Amino acid sequence: MAEVTLTICTTCRRGEPADAEAPRPGAQMFSALQETELPDGITVRGVECLSACSRGCTMVLSGGADRWSYIYGDLNPEMHVDDIIAGATAYAATDDGLVPWRERPVVFRKQSIARIPPAPGSAAAPDQPAIPSLSKD
Repeated sequence: MAEVTLTICTTCRRGEPADAEAPRPGAQMFSALQETELPDGITVRGVECLSACSRGCTMVLSGGADRWSYIYGDLNPEMHVDDIIAGATAYAATDDGLVPWRERPVVFRKQSIARIPPAPGSAAAPDQPAIPSLSKD
């Protein structure tokens, strides 16, 4: 199984009013995942702001330069922790990070913000020609 990182935006508010004393939903999501027994090879890290504020709580599912990465939003710390772990486990079991659509948890099917290809030149990078630059150098 591949090493997988769940990067959680700890500043996400989920569109809720800011209460300076209350923990933000993103921080609650991060804490809930940290408190859960994660499968081997899956780690969680928190970051301040993934710049997807209108889609909070947000997270990134990644596994290295040779794998596709995903950004998911509209997550709820009270409802989606088990689905996130199930999706991360399925992702870790793949060679390239591409989990067949029907094998993904519903939250990963419906709440995907972006899919990011592997780094250019990596073994799993899509075989597509580069788009020429439009700049006038």
